[in-house]
Amino acid sequence: MSDLREPAPYDALLLLSFGGPEGPDDVVPFLANVTRGRGIPEERLKEVGKHYFLFGGVSPINGQNRALLDALRKDFADHGLDLPVYWGNRNWAPYLTDTLREMAEAGHRRVAVLATSAYASYSGCRQYRENLAESLAVLEAEGLPVPRVDKLRHYFNHPGFVEPMVDGVLASLAGLPEDVRAGAHLAFTTHSIPTSAADVSGPPEAHGDGGAYVAEHLDVARVIVEAVRERTGVEYPWQLVYQSRSGAPHIPWLEPDICDHLELLHSDGVPAVVMAPIGFVSDHMEVLYDLDTEATAKAAELGLPVRRSATVGADPRFAAAVRDLVLERAAAEQGRDPERCALGALGASHDLCPAGCCPARAARPAAAGADSPYA
Repeated sequence: MSDLREPAPYDALLLLSFGGPEGPDDVVPFLANVTRGRGIPEERLKEVGKHYFLFGGVSPINGQNRALLDALRKDFADHGLDLPVYWGNRNWAPYLTDTLREMAEAGHRRVAVLATSAYASYSGCRQYRENLAESLAVLEAEGLPVPRVDKLRHYFNHPGFVEPMVDGVLASLAGLPEDVRAGAHLAFTTHSIPTSAADVSGPPEAHGDGGAYVAEHLDVARVIVEAVRERTGVEYPWQLVYQSRSGAPHIPWLEPDICDHLELLHSDGVPAVVMAPIGFVSDHMEVLYDLDTEATAKAAELGLPVRRSATVGADPRFAAAVRDLVLERAAAEQGRDPERCALGALGASHDLCPAGCCPARAARPAAAGADSPYA
């Protein structure tokens, strides 16, 4: 059974995330990183940052990533997987370039990458691949050895990601008042993105109305609804809805918004709602503010009982899923045909993003894909 713990050709795992401020003085510089190149003035950034200031200027995402790192390292050690785990962010310390430099100087040459985004989209996949290419170019310019990086496949339908969300929905349903529980609706939420970006998400064959981004979320929602039905005997009505919209109001984004959806359900006489943030790996700022603060306040205004189910976070089942994804990809790179765990109708995602997958408006080099300059 030793081959089941063999990560070769990989000699390290990189946890790649968005990053977030860890104090009031970090908020505006962090947002300047996020919006770099858009010419947004500092006063506007302070206005945008008000959500962070409500929480002391601290985003929970870095702390949640530290917890996930601990969970991954424990799971790897408990299962005899000798693979060091590093962490780098797109927009805040520890910065991706600094982490890759550290890894290169430590002698790592083949790196598996786990992004804290489970679904196909430009911002959730290709942009991370572009960040990797930018950082590798810096290392190359510095004369350092450039490691090969392979981004692990989308894990939206891996059992280790889905099953904790099922438990979260069940716990939220159980937390509703008994007299409204049977009539509750499920609102599965994810980040809204421009419809133009959604329509071209995923490989070219998946492009169309909503693209892979919407299709993947709908598939996960159906899996969760069926699992809840099996365990409760009730098939709860549900809908995929969106949150955290930003950008110019004249540009179409995916709808309906969660707050609008709550108003509609209330007007239809729905007695209670469970909000399930299936589009997010952890309870970061957009979950804490857009759901726990804004949407919950809207529900209170309406007199509508709501509960918000937990995200996956550092659940041991998710850590085990990451181990499975690493070993699955390692086996494929070794020329074997590994079993690929996936729930729902869509099956396991691709290992290598093809050309034309989640294209950007302006072409930029992207690592870890068929069109990577660092193959």
